[in-house]
Amino acid sequence: MELLKEAESSAPDLRIAMERIRLASIALKQSRAAELPTVNATANTTSRNNRAEGFSSTSNDNSNLGVSLSYELDLFGRLDAQTRAREADFSATRYDWQTARLALLTSVASTYFQWLQTDARIRLAVEQQAVAQRILAVAQARQRYGVATQIDVMQQQAVVLSQEIALGNLRFQQQQLASALALLLGRIPQGYAPALFEFTQVSVPVVPASLPSILLTRRPDLGAAEAALVAASANIDAARAALLPSLSLTGSYGLSSSILVGMADPVQSVGLGLSLMKVLFDGGQQDLQIQSQQTQRAILVETYAKAIRAALKEVEDGLGNVELTARQTVLQETQVDLAQRSLRLAELRYREGAGDFLTVLESQRALFSAQDQQLISQAARLQASIDLFKSLGGDWSTLPELDQSTR
Repeated sequence: MELLKEAESSAPDLRIAMERIRLASIALKQSRAAELPTVNATANTTSRNNRAEGFSSTSNDNSNLGVSLSYELDLFGRLDAQTRAREADFSATRYDWQTARLALLTSVASTYFQWLQTDARIRLAVEQQAVAQRILAVAQARQRYGVATQIDVMQQQAVVLSQEIALGNLRFQQQQLASALALLLGRIPQGYAPALFEFTQVSVPVVPASLPSILLTRRPDLGAAEAALVAASANIDAARAALLPSLSLTGSYGLSSSILVGMADPVQSVGLGLSLMKVLFDGGQQDLQIQSQQTQRAILVETYAKAIRAALKEVEDGLGNVELTARQTVLQETQVDLAQRSLRLAELRYREGAGDFLTVLESQRALFSAQDQQLISQAARLQASIDLFKSLGGDWSTLPELDQSTR
């Protein structure tokens, strides 16, 4: 569908999610860069002029040029754990983008179908208004011949008026849906209207009798929960490693001269150092950090399990709702057919003077209500398919690829 393609390319929500991915990517690169040596270059020149009363002035020029290197040996895996945590955070932001994309596409589809349904209800309201006008004309004609009362005419005039009010409300509702769709697409809402399609011709995808549970692995919210769990485990490793000594290697190479660098006989210097550092007392801060990370991981484990149970329920509810709305749509079609036949018979009997106007009114109301409910049932069936699509993380016709380890 063109609307879905437009949403993917232009929607602000997806652009925001993409920028968050870039931020996570930068954080990951920073973490990886921390594992590499740091090299610094220095250069300076100083000039000093000394002058005392009664003595001639003296000058002293000194220049230095040096390169220093520092590198922390990752003996206990602290830096590696931090990098793994950033990798998990990066994966989580990608899942967040997928979540935003899935929510966007389902919202676009749902809003567009509501817009189509409202358009169909508008056209149905126009048809119902014509029916009400026709029955009003019959009541007015019978009143002129003295076989109907003024009450009959007034009651039908009230029906015509209520149809006019309903038609105005539907048109306003359609404008609201169009503007809501425009916002989802990143368009200016004023004057926007999507392409029209016959609502009753929208096909509902057929759901297979059984769906493999592996489809749940495509849900981005579960993927994000898994990534958060990995990040928490890595943060625990990093916090534990921080308790152990850190070993740093430093090296330096320099040139110095009593005059400007590079002009005469510089003095070379080389230095190499190895330092071991361990925190002896910090008031238990690092131990508390480990406990905090462990507690956070326990929370994430429970959150992940809760998310799985919620996903299973959403799928079960989605399948049940698809089946229910399909049955209701069929029953609603039968109800509309019966209501149409009932109104035709009631109107015919009223024209011939064999029936009363109250029966015509009741049959008319029953038909209008059944027709409205038919469109509502069709919309509910489409929405049920959209909800199932979302609960499975995408189309159920394509299975996700398995990892090599599970094949």
